[in-house]
Amino acid sequence: MDRTLVLAAQVAIPQGHRLEVTERHDDLTGEPIVLALVDLDTGIRFQRAEGHHGEISRWLGRVLDCTVTLHGAGAGTVLIVDPIGPGPTGAKVALRGADAAADAAKAEADRWGGSDRPPQPEAERFW
Repeated sequence: MDRTLVLAAQVAIPQGHRLEVTERHDDLTGEPIVLALVDLDTGIRFQRAEGHHGEISRWLGRVLDCTVTLHGAGAGTVLIVDPIGPGPTGAKVALRGADAAADAAKAEADRWGGSDRPPQPEAERFW
């Protein structure tokens, strides 16, 4: 499942590059906050100025798409990253992905005639 990382900085990383993402989960929103990115192909490290506190997790991924937006107040970046290999992203993120997959499977089963149709009566047998 691809991950979308939204950063309030100009972080241009080419497609195909491998990343190490360090993040922590915000206690108020439950959403992950990116603390640092390391472009493993170039060795460039992008890091927040504030210190790290709380439980952090690290995972590896490959950049699928990078969009840098420049505007009057600064810059912003949206990275689409395909997680590769092991590396926990936190239980809440994993469960959210599993819930989304289960909902999608249920919708697909309903669409193909799973639960909304009454069963067909058995045909009479002649011996």
